Amino acid sequence: MVKRMINRRARTGPKFRLVKRLVTTVMAGMMLVAALLGAGPATAQDLFAPVKKVNDRVITAYELSQRMAFLTILKAPGNLRELALEQLTDEALQRQAAEEADVNPTAEEILAGMEEFTGRFNLDVETFNKIIAQAGIAPETFRDFVSGGIAWRGVVRARWAGRVEVTDDEVDRQLALTRPGQGVRVLLSEIILPAQTPAQMQASNARASELSEITTLPAFAAAARQYSVAPSRGRSGRLQWMDLSNLPPAVAAQILPLAPGHVSDPIPVKNGVAVFQMRAIEETDTPQPKDVTVDYATLLLPGGRTETALGEAASIRAKVDTCDDLYGVIPDATPAQFQRESLPIGQVPTGYALELAKLDEGEVSTNLTSASGQNLVFLMLCSRTRDLPEEVSREDIKRQLQNQRLQSFASAYLDELKAAAYIEDYSGQ
Repeated sequence: MVKRMINRRARTGPKFRLVKRLVTTVMAGMMLVAALLGAGPATAQDLFAPVKKVNDRVITAYELSQRMAFLTILKAPGNLRELALEQLTDEALQRQAAEEADVNPTAEEILAGMEEFTGRFNLDVETFNKIIAQAGIAPETFRDFVSGGIAWRGVVRARWAGRVEVTDDEVDRQLALTRPGQGVRVLLSEIILPAQTPAQMQASNARASELSEITTLPAFAAAARQYSVAPSRGRSGRLQWMDLSNLPPAVAAQILPLAPGHVSDPIPVKNGVAVFQMRAIEETDTPQPKDVTVDYATLLLPGGRTETALGEAASIRAKVDTCDDLYGVIPDATPAQFQRESLPIGQVPTGYALELAKLDEGEVSTNLTSASGQNLVFLMLCSRTRDLPEEVSREDIKRQLQNQRLQSFASAYLDELKAAAYIEDYSGQ
């Protein structure tokens, strides 16, 4: 009897409950993956059939199904198949770049990365691998997920680490922002260029580089009216005042050093390339936060930017005042259509983050579409919370600015690799 009681307690502790939740999530995810990919003997025979080719690298149906199942553990939002295929495509390009740069993560580095990852679940690597194995996920899937990220970070450091310069003036300015009572707000103008295809991306990157040389307000306003695909083109690209902290850190790092009239380097966003012009900057009495977390909701409406989809978005907007109201208005929406997340602003996709930066709580944007252009994105800001900063050193500030710029360079480099790559998608054949 005593032994049974001890076992029962062991099986109801926090770690056991976490493990049980992971197993339940994985099993549910595998059923979803099976439903999406199809099941039966024919599917099993085609498990290693190619679904996509990226230069010389072939992505198989097996890799795709494994990644989809793994993303289920991470509770990734949206269409798992599209996300998994996008990640595997990016990682194929990143691994090729690592091979060309002769960057090879050591076994010790990979193990350390795996331990850091599983530590987020209060688990060791061995236990985590046993849990995912119950759902048929190979340990190599987890290892590849981690090692790919380590290799890419190595490429980025090797390519730019010695060329990312942060001046003392920039450190002083950023250090000032960490002190209570010295927040900053900016008055910007924007130009968003289209990048729906590799050819369009290449052309837009070239034009964005030219626009980055503009130094006057009238010239940028004229360019916005001529080239921008954002709704703000009707206002010559002009945006309202916004707190600098509302922007993603990688974007804020480019905005902060700009003098009035000057323009940022090209910034990759979903289906586009953005440049921003500084019109004015001023300090505020509101303390500059250390971290900003946004709670936001996205609803995908079929039809893209058609009158029907825009009309449906307007109808939904008229019925809701808060994100909580959405649950009553769209009770039948699937997880692939409706998502609500709370994330640090730096982890929000850049396109979403830039739109959210323009919104107050309860406001909505319908300026974006899904990657395919087939769905209109109904984007609503639920809330924005700010954590006040602690004391930081100059070295901390310098390292933070360097990392933010490296992140921006890495995103732009990946877009270049994708635009130059030979990519063939077999999944629709």
